[in-house]
Amino acid sequence: MRSPTRFRSAVVAAVVGLLAAFAAPTTGAQAEPADTTVGDITGFAHDGAVYRLTAGRAAARVSFVSAETFRIELAPDGAFTDPTGKDIVLPQGAPPATNWRDRGDRYELSTSKVTLRAYKSPLRFALHRADGTQLWAETKGLTWNQDRTTQTLARGADEQYYGAGMQNGRGNTSHRGKTVEVGVDYNWNDGGHPNSVPFYLSSAGYGVYRNTYAPNTYAFNDPVTATAKEQRFDAYYFAGPSAKDVIGQYTKLTGKPFLPPVYGLEIGDADCYLHNANRGERHTLDALEVADGYVQNDMPNGWMLINDGYGCGYEDLAETAQGLQSRKMQMGLWTEDGIGKLADQVKAGQRVAKLDVAWVGDGYKFALDGCKDAYKGIEDNSDARGFTWAPESWSGAQRCGVQWSGDQSGSWEYIRWQIPTYAGASMSGLAYTTGDVDGIFGGSPKTYTRDLQWKMFLPVTMTMDGWAANDKQPFRYGEPYTSVNRGYLKLHESLLPYIYSYAHEATSTGIGLARPLALEYPDDPKAATDAAKYEFLSGEDFLVAPVHQDSVKRDGIYLPNGTWIDYWSGRTYEGPVTVDGYSAPLDTLPLFVKAGAAVPMWPGIRSYADRTACSALAWDIYPQGRSSFTMYEDDGVTRAHRGGQYATQRADVDAPRSGAGDVSVRIGASQGQFTGKQATRPYHFSVHTGDAPSRVGLDGRGLPRLSSKAAYEKAAQGWWYDQDDRGGVVHVKTPSLRTDRDFELELKDTSAVGGEVAGAAATVSVPAGQELGAGVTGNVALDVTAGSRDATAVQVSLNVPAGWQVSRSQAVDRIPAGTTKRVEVAVTPPKDAKPGEATLTAVARHRAAGTDRTALQRFAVGVMPEPPVADAWASELVWLSAANGYGPAERDRSNGESGAADGHVLTLAGKTYEKGIGAHADSDIEVYLGGRCTALTADVGIDDEINGYGEVAFSVEADGKVLWTSPKLTGASATVPVNVPLDGARHVRLKVTDTNGSKSGDHGDWAAARFSCA
Repeated sequence: MRSPTRFRSAVVAAVVGLLAAFAAPTTGAQAEPADTTVGDITGFAHDGAVYRLTAGRAAARVSFVSAETFRIELAPDGAFTDPTGKDIVLPQGAPPATNWRDRGDRYELSTSKVTLRAYKSPLRFALHRADGTQLWAETKGLTWNQDRTTQTLARGADEQYYGAGMQNGRGNTSHRGKTVEVGVDYNWNDGGHPNSVPFYLSSAGYGVYRNTYAPNTYAFNDPVTATAKEQRFDAYYFAGPSAKDVIGQYTKLTGKPFLPPVYGLEIGDADCYLHNANRGERHTLDALEVADGYVQNDMPNGWMLINDGYGCGYEDLAETAQGLQSRKMQMGLWTEDGIGKLADQVKAGQRVAKLDVAWVGDGYKFALDGCKDAYKGIEDNSDARGFTWAPESWSGAQRCGVQWSGDQSGSWEYIRWQIPTYAGASMSGLAYTTGDVDGIFGGSPKTYTRDLQWKMFLPVTMTMDGWAANDKQPFRYGEPYTSVNRGYLKLHESLLPYIYSYAHEATSTGIGLARPLALEYPDDPKAATDAAKYEFLSGEDFLVAPVHQDSVKRDGIYLPNGTWIDYWSGRTYEGPVTVDGYSAPLDTLPLFVKAGAAVPMWPGIRSYADRTACSALAWDIYPQGRSSFTMYEDDGVTRAHRGGQYATQRADVDAPRSGAGDVSVRIGASQGQFTGKQATRPYHFSVHTGDAPSRVGLDGRGLPRLSSKAAYEKAAQGWWYDQDDRGGVVHVKTPSLRTDRDFELELKDTSAVGGEVAGAAATVSVPAGQELGAGVTGNVALDVTAGSRDATAVQVSLNVPAGWQVSRSQAVDRIPAGTTKRVEVAVTPPKDAKPGEATLTAVARHRAAGTDRTALQRFAVGVMPEPPVADAWASELVWLSAANGYGPAERDRSNGESGAADGHVLTLAGKTYEKGIGAHADSDIEVYLGGRCTALTADVGIDDEINGYGEVAFSVEADGKVLWTSPKLTGASATVPVNVPLDGARHVRLKVTDTNGSKSGDHGDWAAARFSCA
């Protein structure tokens, strides 16, 4: 019995056989082919912007495309070839004016922006700006052998490198000192490179695109070597003042990212309904029941793939499409065997095409053609925009589809390596990259929720069902997961105007929404390092630092220069600074907003199609100095925008750089027209000031001040200052206003974000690791720290879940500036409280710098079950968490297959066991002992049901310390007895870890696992 990851990969390899196309067979020791280095220049000629240099038999050609873009080709035999033809590089128009000079030791080929030096003896190239600044220089001439061609460049002392497309587990920090592969490998996990791109860029101000379908290897050592596996050299070079400019030139050459339909920016759902071996016989129309689940749970979902699985067919296509459309979703199809039926499928209602590795053909040309043809097929047979997904692609695919990282297994490790992957891909012009929420295998309710949270700040994502033990829709896991998932899905939905505006911007800049810090902060030395590896920017305004461990805090959050606001509490930070111990209970994604942000939002919707002619547009504003945002709108679905049917509207904010002053928000007239454009609409504003204004005016007319949140929600217009909302927020409603006219909102006598006296507000923090017993009263400790001013009249309270009891708020007369006061609040969870984490919110109302203020802090406490009072079987205890590599971990039976209770009698080396745990690596089971147990005993090994294969290691952890680790065990290993002293441990984790990277057959048993307890 084998795990599905390996099985699916085996199917792919058997069908495609692509690896053989890129790797020569090994038939024993072979001599490394000898390299030839290009010799001295023996001839020179030019024709306009094209220059030919010969070096004996070899020939080089330099072709200028623009003042900052040019191409170098080298043909060892003097005959130039181009296997990519017109597939990737687009027509570029007339070349620039150029000139050349013979400087004795070199030729200089120049435009108004750059000079390419061609040294004569031997032929070597170096690129300089017009002012003489060197961008790059070869340390030796181009070299080749029968297998490859290499360029060798000097590396600058502080030079950093990015790009190479989707590089799993890396890319958003510098490749300096690393070797990066570009080519197919079907490794969809950490270290793989699906959707890789033969393009890289340097912080020195240049980029290089190798115009080829051959695999590439870039070694960013000193010197840098860039190699393609072909006996020809063909590269385009881009010189620009910034990485953004270089990416813009590269995507001008190979194609700008496409503009998805709005439903494509909503989460998608994928499953096989007809002939699904993992779920039993179903019918295509059963997809509508799943769609109803999204509607009933008030969760956004933009599209559904209804045949996503090998051998999965479909029926009743038109009826299914109509049913989904009536639920405000679109139908997509997986194209296992090609796109020959695409025209009829689109006419029946298909609007999404997911491509697959199983038919990409011999190399990337076929894959790229598939992307372009599927995209075109949707557009040729409907009025919709092309929308495709692909797991293996190449340069140029950014103009026709989403690049998806393939099939993976959900885990904390999966979350960790995904974080740098997609922002890193943006450095190669890939604007839409993503992975499945919590993978398609494995996973758990907690990893699903943590993964979904941060992926809501990518432009696109999908959840895939039918492969794991349980379906993976966001409403499948019960509470609290369903509510948390709903909140983040609806937050993404509300942010669609912001996300869609960046999607439109990418069609001209080539820059995607998800971006590394190094792109926006190129002069920050930490942005290129691991200090920024596990975070990214969503647009310019949001910094996202996902939780990628089973923890309720996050360390090492690096905030670059500027003022950053905690999205949930309103607390401000001055960067550059590293934040440790950030409190992140399950419902809290570490999320920060850049001061100056003006974020357009659609409030309160489940689907973009919920918007009507009367719907409000909201602006979430964090005023600091002068800032602006231009929102883009069109009909969201058709291609009419390509003919000019769209509109833009700009918000300009003018505020103090810090401290007290007036704030104005000018909303410009909407420029342009499209079908469905609102002629009028009301506006909602949330202005994060930290201090109440004396007056709010609309074009000079005062708006009524409302006395409460309830009054504000009922009113058609007016304003209300909410002291308790994220550090203090001014909420404003306008009446419906004409969109073809501008207007100005004026907030008098208020402040920039952070308040009239920056840093005056107190903050709340919570010591980690606090636990409460179900039905037992306990104290929760809270630390209140005064800011730059004394905090007086402090009232500390807790917001707790329904059914919990909490003591009255605790009062503190004064906390001197800069000091901390610990306060304890008594809390009683109900007797039936579910064991695990619970989210509470600490509230500290106080007065500082003459103003009433409120500090907030979400945090988690552990709700513990009653600990054992006598010896206990591990399989009979409450499991606080139970992550497992395939299906659920089983109690008193082997892991079996993907379903619950589908295992067999636990059997190790022929011996059977009535009690124990059957797991599959990677597995992690946590129990609570409360310090009452002294030892764990068990027999461990790989269950006999696996017939001799698999390779794992077992370990026991107590209160964060590893107490025991087994040697590597295979299916043929002898059973290992376990006897681990626990020394009064409170929390114990039983782990089974894969040790050879395959996870095939890793069925690890904790047989007869028993705790000795007093």
